[in-house]
Amino acid sequence: MSDIKRVILDKNTDLNPIWIMRQAGRYLPEFKEIRKQNPNFINLCLNKDLSSEITLQPLKRFDLDAAIIFSDILMLPYGLNQKVEFKKDFGPILGELNLNEISKINEIDFTKKILPVYKAINIVSNHKLTKSKSTIGFVGAPWTLLVYMINQQSPKKKLKDNFFKDDFLINEILLVIEKFLKIHIKNQINNGADIIQIFDSWAGLLDEKDLPNYIYNPTLNLVNYIKSLNTPVICFPREIKNYKEFCEIVKPDAISIDYNANPKEIINNIKIPVQGGLDPKILLTNKETLKKEATKYLQIFKDHPYIFNLGHGILPETNPEMVEYLVKIVKEFK
Repeated sequence: MSDIKRVILDKNTDLNPIWIMRQAGRYLPEFKEIRKQNPNFINLCLNKDLSSEITLQPLKRFDLDAAIIFSDILMLPYGLNQKVEFKKDFGPILGELNLNEISKINEIDFTKKILPVYKAINIVSNHKLTKSKSTIGFVGAPWTLLVYMINQQSPKKKLKDNFFKDDFLINEILLVIEKFLKIHIKNQINNGADIIQIFDSWAGLLDEKDLPNYIYNPTLNLVNYIKSLNTPVICFPREIKNYKEFCEIVKPDAISIDYNANPKEIINNIKIPVQGGLDPKILLTNKETLKKEATKYLQIFKDHPYIFNLGHGILPETNPEMVEYLVKIVKEFK
């Protein structure tokens, strides 16, 4: 069993496992080389040899405790035949959403369309580098995927003004999303993913009154499904105001916190294993600041089951040497 699973399942407090969100990718020179020759991001995710190679790159450099598959949460709408492309310096752009069309898609068509993702997980989970480590599969949470599929782009600025106008459409789409997320999760687990993380990147956009409908209930359905497959599940409801309530209702096996969450508050309110928290910008400072900030999290969670991670994805301008130093700090902490 990997150290991460020991923390999640056995509630071990003696171990300090570490992995980093977006560890496979944009800050590594060897990734940039591959990316230069493969400008189409979706095609790169669907190249099983390259995506598995990218997934393993950080494990060749650093003593990390997990591989997380190089893929994207938007493989789900892509698998449902919604057009998805990534525009440089802008982010994802999605095509029109046609409920009639996506309702016609069956499990076989969906699986076939994104099959290379599962083949890459299989390659990674059987690699010698992951022998005593976890292979993490992941999905976007129903709410976050709904946002992208209806908004057709990142809601960084705001949601479309009429986003909630068609209640029927939203609920129908959520049902389709949930159905295919379960298929996507099962396919990842069947190919060797031994932990699933649910990324709810836009959880922070909602008012409290909307949380049960869009976050708690749909995510709980997924969490229960993943548990039924005997696989631990980590939830990352980024920028949610009330982590305590989320954990009590959704009951993931571990909760990943963002860098705006107060770790002292979390330790007082959360009973389950905790992951993450460090602001990725700290890796852009200096070794002294990094040591101070990383040690702060390690001290706070010293007697609580804890997986070291960042409070969001690693930034592209991060120096790999700082990552190496971070791993050293975490591994040497007693």
